[in-house]
Amino acid sequence: MNRGPIAEIDLNAISNNLKVVKDLSNNCPVIAVVKADAYGHGAVKISKRLIREGVEYLAVAFTEEAKELRDNGIDIPILVLFDPDIKDIFEYDLIPVVSDKKTALSIARKAEKESREINMHIAIDTGMGSIGFGCDAVNEILEIANLRGININGLLSHLSEADLLDASFAKIQINRFNALKRDLLKNDLKVRLSHIASSSAIISLPESHLDAVRPGLMLYGYSSIQGVRKDSGLSVSHSWPTFLLRHAMTVKAKILFIRRLPANTPISYGRTFITKRDSIIGVISVGYADGFSRLFSNNAEVLVKGKKVPVAGRVCMDIAMVDLTDIRLAEEGDEVTILGTDGDETIDASVLASKAGTIPYEILTSLGDRAKRVYIGDDDE
Repeated sequence: MNRGPIAEIDLNAISNNLKVVKDLSNNCPVIAVVKADAYGHGAVKISKRLIREGVEYLAVAFTEEAKELRDNGIDIPILVLFDPDIKDIFEYDLIPVVSDKKTALSIARKAEKESREINMHIAIDTGMGSIGFGCDAVNEILEIANLRGININGLLSHLSEADLLDASFAKIQINRFNALKRDLLKNDLKVRLSHIASSSAIISLPESHLDAVRPGLMLYGYSSIQGVRKDSGLSVSHSWPTFLLRHAMTVKAKILFIRRLPANTPISYGRTFITKRDSIIGVISVGYADGFSRLFSNNAEVLVKGKKVPVAGRVCMDIAMVDLTDIRLAEEGDEVTILGTDGDETIDASVLASKAGTIPYEILTSLGDRAKRVYIGDDDE
């Protein structure tokens, strides 16, 4: 058998989730974030489905990710969010997101040398404290706009607290961003696309939608918002839009072996689990090398025959053990659902994230990147 788990990626769920984005943003242009291999879902396949559904722009973290998309026939505009490789920007016709004047000058010199014009988006730090020009950098941005070979056709920022119920700082960031836009406009610089809305902001901060929205996590069926803001201004039908989202990833493994063990038998490293009764222990084909975190040791469940069963003992590199004692009909070779739905039970990335003290993003990228992927609803197969 193949090593470890299999990730089933439902492309029809991706289509559904994009429709939710469009409905919530009143068909605002979408810049789909497909960095980190589309959050572990496979950037090429996901991007092609999104393009088929009308997405006009993609965003990746680094140029290597953009090159993979170009090499697989994807020709729509691609934003490179961080540290763009200038040679690749020109060779692969990419849109750099520029966070400092030095990078802008380097791009301008090459553009002038090659008699080309490069579109770029300018990153603004409105409160994230990571990358971007300050909100008072009007003169610097205007200097860049006047460079030969440069066309600033986008302005972006990132909200640091869009997923919190207290939206006060997110609104401060939006106001700062809009103030900078107004200052640039007063100086005759009109930017075609301004965007600040992440998935959480798309759902609950309509004032953030601007010229385009930039969904990531919600395209894959999740939201990091923990409740509903009373001041969100959403209609009743959209009061909790995550009900409309569909999880795109299901991760499954197999039962490799079944052990029948007496009470007082230690399981796995460190003897952190000792059977309290005559027990049936299943050895399943997923471990921390496959993205099933060691933090799930004695601290998570999987689904077998539609029922939740606990992880027993420490998760190993290649395998984990689960307590099947209450699942009498389980057999070697049976399917185990690590992430997804079986019968009436569901384990999603938010559930696993809470067990590991992390966020759904990490669960999806960890499990999705290391599993063999199978695509559902793929017209090319």
